[in-house]
Amino acid sequence: MDKRKLSLVMDFYELTMSNSYFLSQKENQKAVFDVFYRNNPDNASYAIYCGLEQIIEYIQNLHFDREDIEYLASLNIFDSKFLEYLTNFSFKGDLYSFKEGSIIYPNEPIITVVAPLIDCQLIETMLLICFNHQSLIASKANRLVLASKNREIADFGARRSHGVDAAIYGARASYIGGASATATLLASKMFNIPYIGTMAHSYIMSFDSEYEAFLNYAKTYPDNCVLLIDTYDVIHSGILNAIKVAKDYLIPHGYNLKGVRIDSGDLAYLSKKVREILNKHGLFKTRITVSNALDEIKIASLIEQEARIDSFGVGENLITSKSSPVFGGVYKLVAIEENGKLKPSIKISETLEKITNPGLKEVYRIYSKKDKRAIADLITLKDEEVNLDQPYRFIDEKKPWKTMYFEDCYHEKLQHQIFKQGELVYSVPSIDEVKNYVRYQVNNLLWEEEKRFELPHTHYLDYSPSFYDLKMSLIKQHKYF
Repeated sequence: MDKRKLSLVMDFYELTMSNSYFLSQKENQKAVFDVFYRNNPDNASYAIYCGLEQIIEYIQNLHFDREDIEYLASLNIFDSKFLEYLTNFSFKGDLYSFKEGSIIYPNEPIITVVAPLIDCQLIETMLLICFNHQSLIASKANRLVLASKNREIADFGARRSHGVDAAIYGARASYIGGASATATLLASKMFNIPYIGTMAHSYIMSFDSEYEAFLNYAKTYPDNCVLLIDTYDVIHSGILNAIKVAKDYLIPHGYNLKGVRIDSGDLAYLSKKVREILNKHGLFKTRITVSNALDEIKIASLIEQEARIDSFGVGENLITSKSSPVFGGVYKLVAIEENGKLKPSIKISETLEKITNPGLKEVYRIYSKKDKRAIADLITLKDEEVNLDQPYRFIDEKKPWKTMYFEDCYHEKLQHQIFKQGELVYSVPSIDEVKNYVRYQVNNLLWEEEKRFELPHTHYLDYSPSFYDLKMSLIKQHKYF
């Protein structure tokens, strides 16, 4: 658990609005907010939801101590009674969410908050920080694993990350998305992620010869000896010195050369030559790892070229999701209490994708009974019953004129209650349980067409007729339509 006090990690407008709500006696008025996102990074078909555990920790620990209140008072903008209210603040609402590690799609509510207005407002920024960053990195890691054909991917990215938290929580998200290990030691300690790391070129250059450097390293770590072989010349120096150390020291003492790493040059060509040389000397079990500004496109190309690579170390392109560095999750009001009832609300925009889905909703994943794979997601009103024992009529928002049915299908409700009246009612899974959940969905529930990097299949998001009618009626009520 992150033990820092993060209560003021929020946009200033959350407090200015909350102060105004309080002075307007709206602090107990209930509201409903949804967290969703509009587009998949890297033009992918899906993303991986990550960050729920940190959201839970933040909400459980959200409070304002004396130092916080004194700072806010010094700004001379907040009413003294509002600041007094904050001294006793804790989250009192309900929160619903997909399971962490879920496959997610644009424009469906991943997280729903039902709480007093101020409670909803004060958690906005941290909710989005956790959701956006970790979902982005988990999704990128998953693409790297797909590209590698399930070879090992290790997170090497801390030094290129956007700060300490990005390195630590990026490592967590990378592991959930499919990475096998991290070089970021604090992340390994905090989240029990396997650690990885050998040597840098500077280690080798600090000795009089490459052989001497390799030999000293082998003597220090004989049971986990992985040697970096591209400091001078991979083929004519590095691999030969690595093999010499294996034969001079490791094998006579009952050990093996665990692996070699290549960090530059033509990785496809070099890996093939190194594998050939290792095999010639009987080192069939010595693994080949490569690094050097890798991403999913380069990895896929290496696999296509039949490179002899066992694992990949990925740095900046993973930890920053360099090719698509913004996830774009948003937090929108979808209902507000009036006369004791939650009244659906909608944001209208001339940009079609910015029109929100109103009201309290349920999200279901629809599966084919024949193929056991997901064919669509379905949004309904919260209190609707979905019966797939018979043909179920749904609306495709892009083709509302068509009469369409789900037949021979079953469904899964995707949101689960996490907090009830401020109390945690959800059993938080271990990081390995979340990681395994991702792997299960990708391997068993996704169509191969969704995993393509080029023009992947677009997962369908459909509406129940009742929800579609609600959305259209609210749009029509708007004075400009």
